[in-house]
Amino acid sequence: MTQAVMGGTVVEEEVPTRPWVVRRADWLGPLAVALFAGLLRFWDLAHPNAFVFDETYYPKDAWSLLRQGYEGVWPSNANEQVLAVPQLVPLGPAPEFVAHPPVGKWVISLGEWAYGLHPFGWRVVVALLGTVTVLMLARIGRRLFGSTLLGCVAALLLAVDGLHLVMSRVGLLDGVLMFFVLAAFGCLLVDRDHARRRLSAARAEGGRAGDRVRLGLRPWRLAAGLLLGLACGTKWNGVPVLAAFGLLTVLWDRAGRRWAGAYRPWRSMLRRDAPGAFLSLVGVAAVVYPLTWAGWFLTRGGYDRQWADGRSGWLPAPVSSWWHYQSQMWDFNTGLSDPHTYQSGAWSWLVQARPVSMYWQQVPTGQQGCTAPGGCASQILALGTPLLWWTACFALLYAFWRWFFRRDWRSGAVLCAVAGIYLPWFRYLDRTTFSFYMVVLVPFLCLAVAQMLGAMLGPPGCSAERRRWGAAGAGLIVLAIVGCFAFFQPLYTAEVIPMSSWQDRMWFTTWI
Repeated sequence: MTQAVMGGTVVEEEVPTRPWVVRRADWLGPLAVALFAGLLRFWDLAHPNAFVFDETYYPKDAWSLLRQGYEGVWPSNANEQVLAVPQLVPLGPAPEFVAHPPVGKWVISLGEWAYGLHPFGWRVVVALLGTVTVLMLARIGRRLFGSTLLGCVAALLLAVDGLHLVMSRVGLLDGVLMFFVLAAFGCLLVDRDHARRRLSAARAEGGRAGDRVRLGLRPWRLAAGLLLGLACGTKWNGVPVLAAFGLLTVLWDRAGRRWAGAYRPWRSMLRRDAPGAFLSLVGVAAVVYPLTWAGWFLTRGGYDRQWADGRSGWLPAPVSSWWHYQSQMWDFNTGLSDPHTYQSGAWSWLVQARPVSMYWQQVPTGQQGCTAPGGCASQILALGTPLLWWTACFALLYAFWRWFFRRDWRSGAVLCAVAGIYLPWFRYLDRTTFSFYMVVLVPFLCLAVAQMLGAMLGPPGCSAERRRWGAAGAGLIVLAIVGCFAFFQPLYTAEVIPMSSWQDRMWFTTWI
């Protein structure tokens, strides 16, 4: 049995055998979109030969982890020495306080281990993960909507989102966090489908089988717990996502038991599913998170590593020192309020009111290929493709309507992810925050847009003319988004363009 989405309506149809050509197409489409995304993300990845925005922190921390097992202190002129020829790496043994857990930096260090402390080295693994997320989203969209076409549309939209492209081409933590969050969502989606297959036997049996059936070991949910633990070990933004996904999976279990004929689906879910879900997600993540600090525990030189030595307490000294360090990180992250030119509040992020300029260089005429009389500009602007984000605002409203009035679980899944990623930031409107944090949200915005475009195709049984007009409208929207991306692409890759061309792309003064 397969499920197809037509006009937002789920249609179940029996398919005895799927031809191998169709099965192959299920992978060829996603792979083609991922290849396109990879070309965009890896093309001239080492440019610019500079530390871009917060690359001044994380690549050096990653190198320190690789060499010492903990983050060390770098001198104030370290960036110039690292980029110089011959290179000098002035890493010292003294510990450095860091604001984020180590997983993302360990991921960045994999590229540095292979290619050295060089812009390509600290960007390559993040670019790879950004490319893989496009492939994952195509497969997730196919599983969610029952349509390879809609999955590929969602993946294509992700491939041409400017914010996703920028954050896949810089050595920052947010692209790594996005990968773990999306992978965890995909694992929970597979777990839901496997649970439904087991519940189908209870549905066929009838009676109270829907209440009694046990779903057994659920490895995909365990994998989601592992991935969410790694997400929390990259940035603490993963914690509310863990809570949201935990709620999502148990609500899926409750709905599944009701579908299987359970008389008391809430009670059955709370008794038979919720404890296992808690252990699989929260329990596994709670074990994984401290393990991600293994480098800090196994060495003696890390920040606060010996804080508890000689102090009384019931916890072992390393654990007590680590807990003290976590409290200092919490104070820093919740209390950061230093003003920044490109800071913005969460209320403005969905409309991309204040993107972050991560790199800027004014290029005189006659240098770096600039031939324009008025000079040129080279910039990396963390701006989501405007037309995609503005379309996504309407798509989220449509998803809310489908979830609230039609009880569409697919819309609910997307909205749950959006809530876990986006809404917690409204608690910190007085904090120094930036719009590029929302790169974690982009895949789910693309899913929402893809669902809305699928609805434009028309409901089942509609006329061929209605379907043609719907396909034409949806196709025009996709083409317009791709064209918008192509227009802004020079601002995503630090391409040298005439100053007049740069000014043409500054649609709002808040983008400057």
